[in-house]
Amino acid sequence: MKRFFKGAAVLTVAAMGTTWSMAALPASAAMVSNPVISRGCPAYSGTGQATAANDEHYFSFWNGTAPDYLAYDLSAVPEENRKTVNAVWYNTSSYDSVGMYVSRNMEPSDYTIEINDAPGGTYPEDGWEIVETVEGNTLSSRQHIVDMEGSSWIRIHITGADGKDSGNISINLDIHDVSDGVTDSWIFLGDSITAGGMNNCYGTGFATHIHTLDSRYFPVQENGGIGGITSTDGRSHIDRWLSTYPGRYVSIAYGTNDAWGNQTGAEKYYENTVYMIEAVLAAGKIPVLPTIPYAAEAGVNAYLDAYNAKVQQIYTEYPQVVHGPDFDAYFREHPEMLSGDGVHPSSEGYAEMRRIWAETMYENVYCTDTGTDTEGDVNADGAFTLADMVMTQKHLAGAGGLTSPLSGDLTGDGCVTIFDLVRMKQLIFM
Repeated sequence: MKRFFKGAAVLTVAAMGTTWSMAALPASAAMVSNPVISRGCPAYSGTGQATAANDEHYFSFWNGTAPDYLAYDLSAVPEENRKTVNAVWYNTSSYDSVGMYVSRNMEPSDYTIEINDAPGGTYPEDGWEIVETVEGNTLSSRQHIVDMEGSSWIRIHITGADGKDSGNISINLDIHDVSDGVTDSWIFLGDSITAGGMNNCYGTGFATHIHTLDSRYFPVQENGGIGGITSTDGRSHIDRWLSTYPGRYVSIAYGTNDAWGNQTGAEKYYENTVYMIEAVLAAGKIPVLPTIPYAAEAGVNAYLDAYNAKVQQIYTEYPQVVHGPDFDAYFREHPEMLSGDGVHPSSEGYAEMRRIWAETMYENVYCTDTGTDTEGDVNADGAFTLADMVMTQKHLAGAGGLTSPLSGDLTGDGCVTIFDLVRMKQLIFM
């Protein structure tokens, strides 16, 4: 028996020939920036180049040998921006030890997250307080929400790698300010297409693209892709994955392997995907569902329409699902972006996927969940001023968009038009 979640709606905002269709999100915390606060801060480790873990390049890593630690001095960060933090580490292994193509490569398996109240400037050898202990980890990235109020230091102390008591370690570690809540945090679950496309160390990642679109944001971005798995595997493990994930958005991108030779059948894919969506909603998080990418390979292509019809059915039945990119349409229009096997994108295709993911989510999530309820605040700066009227005027003239289109509907007719501009003028000058 399916559960249908109410309370979501679709609003169309139109002006001067431009139309957006925006699905309202579940009634949870509005989008608040969770910026990286550890970029370039003083970093320390027992071995290796600690600064490689928190520079701007995700293709550089801190490499250590367990037991070892990676510590950050955050004393230069204002106290109000490090009261509560999200400590997230990234490794390039497959997301979990699931399926035929398990890859564990210098992945922390046993470690503690620790804080220290010592003043900044000199690495403290003593006084470390353990705030979380992880044993037997099999995931290639993890997020940890830490109360740091009164503390200046944070570190990950790793005692085991790849399931062994010793071994090599390779990670990046970011610390995000989540003092106002964990909102801008994402995990992309899927198969090898996700694994190849959503790793943040290959080219420009999702988070960097979002930051380029809007410098207020730099999301947490976990790559939950695992080669060779189907929606059945996703269904089998989704509850365990969600149990360790404190973030907000969960992309579910299976289907290619289901459709390849029609392994599961479209109805089974639908049932599995609905199970995962309901699990995400029950956990208080927001599911995101893209279409299954077009494939030129006949064993996938012959069944793809039936599977993507189920995606459309889910969109209708579960309005709280955020629509992900339409990769079926994109790769049909750009088959040159597929690799020689006709299924996986080429390196250029993967780069396009990351760009499209960011642009689609910026439009479907960030621009509809700005964290402000201020009427008329179309530039989303928290206040309604003359600058908002000027932005609206330029938008109606076709010279730019609105950061928060929903706030521009002052007449309540679901559209941003010249009448809203007149109302803005009345409010400001009368």
